[in-house]
Amino acid sequence: MLRTIAAISRFTSLFLIATLGITSVAHADRLKEIQARGNLTCATLSGSQPLAYQDPTTRQYVGFDVDTCAAVAKHLGVQMVHKPITVEARIPELVLGRVDLVAAAFGYTKERAEQVAFTSSHYQIPLKIIVASESGITKFSDFAGKRISTEKGSTPELYVHRVIPSAEVVTFQDNASQFLALQQGKVQGFAIGMASGLRFVNESGGKYKFLDEDLAHEPTCLGMKKGEPELLAAVNKALQDMQASGELDALWNKWYGPQTKFNIPRGKLIPVSAL
Repeated sequence: MLRTIAAISRFTSLFLIATLGITSVAHADRLKEIQARGNLTCATLSGSQPLAYQDPTTRQYVGFDVDTCAAVAKHLGVQMVHKPITVEARIPELVLGRVDLVAAAFGYTKERAEQVAFTSSHYQIPLKIIVASESGITKFSDFAGKRISTEKGSTPELYVHRVIPSAEVVTFQDNASQFLALQQGKVQGFAIGMASGLRFVNESGGKYKFLDEDLAHEPTCLGMKKGEPELLAAVNKALQDMQASGELDALWNKWYGPQTKFNIPRGKLIPVSAL
């Protein structure tokens, strides 16, 4: 019996070593794998205008994140393969290796950085709370005992818990469901990144507004699986080149610039080491 257990133990150890070895090789070769197959699988959200959403006429996915993915792929010398995902699926899809890159309002946090790798932050935006203009709510302290909607697994959810612990957090699968809950009076606040939230405020005819306070000023990055230093370096190089040439600013201005209804400044390219 002891010999059998020992044999099983040795077999298990050898199997784990072999598996880890294969995994390490796969991580080290992912950039080469992308270049060999000629495409970069990049995931974005599917209904977050103007980050990534379906054009009602063409039914094609468009938006800043989609354009950023396509530009990074071009700098790597490959084509982009687009994959829509939910907020809560971003980290699992990367960890399981189902996508190469995530560009989906992916805010950097130290907790997330323990699970996935982040590129430099290519834009920074405030996280805000939307309320009904006639609600009488003017500051965070007014939310004691009230309900705030957030998207499940998002940084607004994280920061509402941190900044307004006296409020009850109610999670939803998408921004549209969050806003509907606010309209129906099921929640009294709607936490969201300002870039995505402006659409709801601007199209409300003055019925809804942002509070003046910010939950946080979120650095947003591209995400990838840990243990892929070559791919991380290549994507960071692509972002650096896009910053230097003005390409990043051009993409941002197309979707968020002064000629759009959003008119939000992008910020700058910040190395993850400085976050």
